[in-house]
Amino acid sequence: MRYPMSRRSFLSAAAGAAAAARAAQAAGDRPGPTVRDTFGLARAGKKIPVVFDTDVGGDIDDTWALAMLLKSPELDVKLVTSDSGNDTYRARILAKMLEVAGRTDIPVGIGCRPGDKKGRQSAWLGDYDLARYPGTVHRDGVGAIIDTIRASRDPITLVAIGPVPNLAEVLRRAPDVARRARFVGMHGSVRRGYGGSEEISAEYNVRACPEGLQAVFAAPWEVSVTPLDTCGIVHLEGAKYQKILRCNDPVVEALVANYRAWCAARGGKGVPDPDQRSSTLFDTVAVYMAFSENLLGMETLPLRVTDDGFTKIDPAARPVRCATQWKDLPAFEDELVRRLTSTKG
Repeated sequence: MRYPMSRRSFLSAAAGAAAAARAAQAAGDRPGPTVRDTFGLARAGKKIPVVFDTDVGGDIDDTWALAMLLKSPELDVKLVTSDSGNDTYRARILAKMLEVAGRTDIPVGIGCRPGDKKGRQSAWLGDYDLARYPGTVHRDGVGAIIDTIRASRDPITLVAIGPVPNLAEVLRRAPDVARRARFVGMHGSVRRGYGGSEEISAEYNVRACPEGLQAVFAAPWEVSVTPLDTCGIVHLEGAKYQKILRCNDPVVEALVANYRAWCAARGGKGVPDPDQRSSTLFDTVAVYMAFSENLLGMETLPLRVTDDGFTKIDPAARPVRCATQWKDLPAFEDELVRRLTSTKG
């Protein structure tokens, strides 16, 4: 089901796309920071500053991605924000996970649609209140994204793993920030659809808010995405998954507890057995792309976001860096398990 947008939200997203397009035209469509700039930070011995925008609390893969983010020492997480509606519920999950991880130095931002209805991970979340979070909570998560990007000396990598109404609003308010960041997203379907299908799909993160991604694609920053072609075939099973289940790290234990709660909330229908394997871990690939692309085959393709949620190759569209194939998927699975079960974060 497409994410419902009010007229005000639709106009905001459209205004964001228009502002970003004007900024791109004024800048001569020259990109801001590139992947080379970002990975150069790591080569120079510096951490890569990251803002993480997520619809955690819907599909469980966002929680896996959050755990991976916290277990990636290459990354300096400056801010995590909830996005895509019911954003207070989502922010509570972020805050509780950060508290479990001992990372309350990381601020939490509430997205621009701050509902707090029950979701699929509410059984794990319980009565956790944002007021108890020892770190900073920004009620205006959009403003926090803008301020964080503007304040950073080094280019920010903005990792987005859900629909992006927050980012459309960021670009409407402050189109200049696209000159200071690069975008990495889990979005789209280029040549393969869900489950590796040869028929492309209207991927959820796009079709839920196509206006938001249209704004992102219009902005003058470098855009890199993992579409379903690569992220849609990632899961853990067998010995790899059992290492996750046996791990007594607090973050991994919280991850597994969330996964079990998520499966139970869905009544066990259409979900794997949480004792045997993971669900599809789409969003972990976007986190990986924040610090490496070594295991991925990258292409630069002109991609257009359609109003019905497809990402189609169109010679007239802007170039987007796409992870369209794996060089070594088993090696990525091994790396994911290694990071999650590591005692270093």
